[in-house]
Amino acid sequence: MDLEVIKIENPNELNFILGHSHFIKTVEDIHEALVNTVPNIKFGLAFCEASQKCLVRWSGTDDELVQLAQKNAMNLSAGHSFIIFLKDAFPINVLRIVKQVPEVCRIFCATANPLEVIVAKTDLGRGILGVIDGLPTVGIEKDEDIAERKDFLRKIGYKL
Repeated sequence: MDLEVIKIENPNELNFILGHSHFIKTVEDIHEALVNTVPNIKFGLAFCEASQKCLVRWSGTDDELVQLAQKNAMNLSAGHSFIIFLKDAFPINVLRIVKQVPEVCRIFCATANPLEVIVAKTDLGRGILGVIDGLPTVGIEKDEDIAERKDFLRKIGYKL
């Protein structure tokens, strides 16, 4: 077995979701889940098929995001993995519904942080072992950090 670290290319620091699924129907079902949850959502979705033709299957509502998802899926080339790039929505808006898609087995992360994916390669193929999401922790929040966090959540409309 060989291990490889794949950096997710995300030049505009977009939010994205990286997950694992089990069936070609994933693309259409995630697409439907996203557009039914957030009207006018902008997203690109790519899914690494793990049998038959072994293609990157894709869908989306924004050509740029679709291309970004396709590029990252090809770089990963890990069976049954999928990646969704979002614009005009946050993972918190769609994560619950994506998890409820019957084909979805697991979510590795939902982030806009720099991300590295640890991929194992064997004679059979490639699979995601885990992710490195963002930077290391440097301390424990203080009172002013708590106030800043609470203010931020209210500023972006997630708390009253």
